[in-house]
Amino acid sequence: RIFVLGIGFFTLCFLMTSLGGQFSAKRLGDSPFTIRTEVMGALESRGVLRRMSDMLEMLMKRMDILARLENSTDFHKGDEARFPLDRFQPAAGLMERIQAIAQNVSDIAIKVDQILRNSLLNGKVVEGRRDQCEVPRDPKYPDCAGKVEWMRARWTSDPCYAFFGVDGTECSFLIYLSEVEWFCPPLPWRNQTAALPSPPPLPRAQAAFQSDLAGLLELIGTGKESLSFMKKRIRHLAQQWLRAARRLEQKLKDRQRDQKHILIHIGFLTEESGDVFSPRVLKGGPLGEMVQWADILAALFLLGHSLRVTVSLKELQSHLGVPPGRGNCPLTSPLPFDLIYTDYHGLQQMKQHMGLSFKKYRCRVRVIDTFGTEPAYNHEEYATLRGYRTNWGYWNLQPTQFMTMFPHTPDNSFMGFVSEELNRTERQLIKSNKVSGMAVVYGKEASIWKGKEKFLAILNKYMEIHGTVYYETQRPPEVPAFVKNHGLLPQHEFQQLLRKAKLFIGFGFPYEGPAPLEAIANGCVFLQARFNPPHSSLNHEFFRGKPTSREVSSQHPYAEDFIGKPHVWTVDYNNSEEFEAAIKTIMRTQVDPYLPYEYTCEGMLERIHAYIQHQDFCTTSSPPLPPKAKSPAMQSPPSPLALSPNATHLVWSPSASRDPHAWPPVDSLQVWVSETQHACTETCRRRGLVCEPTFFRFLNKKEVFLQLSITCDSTEYEMNHLYPAVAENVHECYLQKEPLLFSCAGYNTKYRRLCPCRDYRKGQVALCRDCL
Repeated sequence: RIFVLGIGFFTLCFLMTSLGGQFSAKRLGDSPFTIRTEVMGALESRGVLRRMSDMLEMLMKRMDILARLENSTDFHKGDEARFPLDRFQPAAGLMERIQAIAQNVSDIAIKVDQILRNSLLNGKVVEGRRDQCEVPRDPKYPDCAGKVEWMRARWTSDPCYAFFGVDGTECSFLIYLSEVEWFCPPLPWRNQTAALPSPPPLPRAQAAFQSDLAGLLELIGTGKESLSFMKKRIRHLAQQWLRAARRLEQKLKDRQRDQKHILIHIGFLTEESGDVFSPRVLKGGPLGEMVQWADILAALFLLGHSLRVTVSLKELQSHLGVPPGRGNCPLTSPLPFDLIYTDYHGLQQMKQHMGLSFKKYRCRVRVIDTFGTEPAYNHEEYATLRGYRTNWGYWNLQPTQFMTMFPHTPDNSFMGFVSEELNRTERQLIKSNKVSGMAVVYGKEASIWKGKEKFLAILNKYMEIHGTVYYETQRPPEVPAFVKNHGLLPQHEFQQLLRKAKLFIGFGFPYEGPAPLEAIANGCVFLQARFNPPHSSLNHEFFRGKPTSREVSSQHPYAEDFIGKPHVWTVDYNNSEEFEAAIKTIMRTQVDPYLPYEYTCEGMLERIHAYIQHQDFCTTSSPPLPPKAKSPAMQSPPSPLALSPNATHLVWSPSASRDPHAWPPVDSLQVWVSETQHACTETCRRRGLVCEPTFFRFLNKKEVFLQLSITCDSTEYEMNHLYPAVAENVHECYLQKEPLLFSCAGYNTKYRRLCPCRDYRKGQVALCRDCL
């Protein structure tokens, strides 16, 4: 009976707690996403009350049975001394109390039922709307019906939909698709807050050049060998960076610069992408990407921008505001970053986890892309139709959002890196300490030396050969015995080796790394192989699958084209006589240390500053419509171009208006017609200029053909990365239909292309003379 009393007391407490919690809940109808939850909670409470009433009635019946059992046995008669009869007198009263409690619980259940019925009656309009929503037929939202159908079938496929309130009802689909995404019109019965005039934006903080790199080292973090390598590099070059920042600050003369909030996500270092680089840092693995990322971090920080650095997917999701789930929903709040610097791995991770927000914010992304991405590979539809699709392309970004290590693809932006600069004393010391008979081989991995015995034997006749090949316990068999192998050297020791050597020789791989520029900066001559035929994705496994058709004529085309002799010699290694003659000439040639300005700290700061200030891919102007889409009454504006004084090309007309915010400035534009076997890249280079893809929009007009005295029997708008162009043999002219396909790269012997060229600053090919 004591047990029964305890159960009764516990039941009363539970009843009070349940009712108290229920009646303290939020009012019904506060939010459409909580109506159903709260109604169900109330209905469940009503059921609880009924179950409690039933339980109390059962307790009462069982106590009645116990009482009858007590009266029908002799149990009490033999033990009256120990169990006096008056100990059981309260039983009848207890049964009456339990019966009264049960009746009260039953009455409360009836009252709760009435309250709920009244609440549901008052809220039936809202509830009815939720249950009876119809998919709107609005021509402004043509995808709405299809998206609702998709949600019906798959709303449980990602927890993020439930996070935003989707519960399987038609109305929750429409609310999500109109308020979280934007495929459906807003529902008229939803509480629509009146559109208040937006307050004027607060003045942005101004970027100020930094005078200390300690804060950056903290931002980079720890835990990976790759991060340690980058921090060591930043420390090593710290004084050069700081001096360069002061010089650029003086050059800009207190010009106003808005501080940008920038996220740097190094995707290839995340565990999810495999991070194959970190374990190889100490084993001779490729360091070019980490060299570039370290320099990008230093430049952005010194320019005074607010940075966040991530090398993990979890950190990326946290910084972006990714909702819980599998990445199908948009971000929970507006993107807090003006710019995001990442790589192809990071780009894929962002697309996977940002949902529709990726399309909305991709204009803020800058992709660090070593070998470049040409427009034909970047445009998804075109790449698929024309066979240019690879594992790395088809992102439909503006091609200049891709940023390369060398200026080999004008369709992309040249990001670059830096090499260590020498002061006057160091330069003189290097010249006096050079060993004319000393050569260093470019290649830290033993596989690079395989099959090179013939070249090494010739070189060994004239020079002492040094290597820096990684090994753990024994000498790699690929390295001949006459080579002095130092093993893998720390960066400063490698620099000291280069400062003594006369020759830095490459054997064809790796392609386009930073080491040849470092060697030339330390007074070495760089000898490399000429590729005949040039290496490309068509004939070489290394380039297969990369989003470029670029033909690489040597191991380091930048060194060949932009530096050249006497610092760079490019010869046919298959011709032993040419190879040996080059070595003899190099030994007699005196060269000074040389570093192009664009690979100095100041040059990189200057370039990145210009990009941040002037590149805006979120407010690009709309392209001109094809003629068929224009009204007959519309007349295309006159061409702003005019024939040059010598009548060989077009320039910006002195009488044409100029947009003061246009970048690069239109005054730098020259329009040339290519030969049939030349891309625009080569056409401009042969005239001491560089192809500028942002100027294609001024060429993409029929009038330009007439100004260049090109006869067009017909003019068509089509998607082709070689257009605008002319097929002269049949007098057919073609204009570009898709602005994303404007491309400096590519040629076809059928066409002569219209090429937009511009001038550039000495030693800074990325910027025109007036671009800073």
